[in-house]
Amino acid sequence: MFNHLLSLLIWLPIVGAIPVLLAGSGRPNAARWIALLVAILTFVASLYLLPQFNAADGSKQLVESHMWIASLGVHYGLAVDGISVALILLTTFVGILVIVGAWEVIQTNPHQYMAAMLVLEGLMIGVFCATDALLFYVFFEAMLIPMFILIGVWGGPRRVYATLKFFIYTFFGSIFMLVGLIYLYLKAGSFDLATLAALPLSMKEQTWLFFAFLIAFAVKVPMVPVHTWLPDAHVEAPTGGSVVLAAVMLKIGGYGFLRFSLPITPDAADAYAWVVIGLSLIAVVYIGYIALVQEDMKKLVAYSSVAHMGFVTLGIFIAFMLVRGTNNLDAAKLGMQGAMVQMISHGFVSGAMFSCIGVLYDRLHTRQIKDYGGVINVMPWFGFFYVLFAMANSGLPGTSGFVGEFQVILASFQANPWIAFFAAFTLIIGAAYTLYMVKRVLWGDVTNPHVAEMKDINGREWFVLGAFAAAVMALGIWPQPLIHLMDSSVSQLVTQLANHKI
Repeated sequence: MFNHLLSLLIWLPIVGAIPVLLAGSGRPNAARWIALLVAILTFVASLYLLPQFNAADGSKQLVESHMWIASLGVHYGLAVDGISVALILLTTFVGILVIVGAWEVIQTNPHQYMAAMLVLEGLMIGVFCATDALLFYVFFEAMLIPMFILIGVWGGPRRVYATLKFFIYTFFGSIFMLVGLIYLYLKAGSFDLATLAALPLSMKEQTWLFFAFLIAFAVKVPMVPVHTWLPDAHVEAPTGGSVVLAAVMLKIGGYGFLRFSLPITPDAADAYAWVVIGLSLIAVVYIGYIALVQEDMKKLVAYSSVAHMGFVTLGIFIAFMLVRGTNNLDAAKLGMQGAMVQMISHGFVSGAMFSCIGVLYDRLHTRQIKDYGGVINVMPWFGFFYVLFAMANSGLPGTSGFVGEFQVILASFQANPWIAFFAAFTLIIGAAYTLYMVKRVLWGDVTNPHVAEMKDINGREWFVLGAFAAAVMALGIWPQPLIHLMDSSVSQLVTQLANHKI
């Protein structure tokens, strides 16, 4: 089994979606239980990655390679490094929670909803495993289909607008990546990522390819100014869709930078790192101010995600300034590690925040902050979790939200103190918009009679929020296991940054 563990992780949830669909609308509980069983089995299988993976070796491991399209030399190639393993574990962990979270909430065709979630999970794992660029592209594009269905069928009143905007933005960016991959294939005669990374390219070629990849992955992160699809998608998506979108799908943009932009176009990435750093700082500061004035809780957390993901792109590209500008490999490694930790942490925190908003929406059917107030008086346990996740979203030490951001700020300071100043400003603005929301939702007297009738969280909600809370606290208090898992892979990436192709 271990020889094909990665294939098992990809195809178990995808194939498992078939019996969920066959359960039909007439047997909703059967569909739910089958989906949960498949999600649990996938998570258990992903745990086998840990003993099978040698964290001290930064190279790709658990390699699978089979000829897929012989005429083009395309392989079904899979392998993982420490970064991939961490993201796969995040995906399978969140996969269980979105199934449980939707248990009683999704009443319309739950078998189709659960099946779409499982297919989406398998495709996302495929992205994190693919070592062939064309296979990566297939998984990358295929993810749009189940997410399109989740928002379009189970979304809010403006779901059609949101799904079309989501699809057009992400598909538009993908076209540029496809053109870049075709050009690379014509030069190298292969789609293998390792072959493409070793391919000599002129500065002009690297520049065009760098911006092609930048557009594709910037939309997925999303980065300013191609971020506007995200708030609409989040507001209209069902709670589970928002959780998966924020916790996992946004990370694929940052992951794409690591697999394509850095190794294939290192000189262009170095030359134009200032573009990404500038856009990242705009996301951190400007988008934070936009979040501050939002009246819809989901939209506020969606803008918050854009700001927090700005730390990921900042940590990745600040490494170029440190490696090639000052030859400070240790600081570059710290920044890159911070970006990776921030990706995992944001998966936990954003997923938890959207789950909390879903709990409130299920009871009052509104996400407007003004409709609440005094919630902690009637839902004390919910209030406990909501405050915990709000503190993590603000970057409170002791929670996962602090670790990655602090590492990126430390690295940024060694590159340029002004960059560190603007990056650290997010700790202030992030606390402002998050705690301002918490103040208006939780504290004060109950003025809305419907709020007075709200019941505290049930066992299912306890499980989901409790699991997220355990992850947030564990990573905040003891981040070393995650850092150790990714350390060798990050070191190898940083070493690659110093390589020139021209």
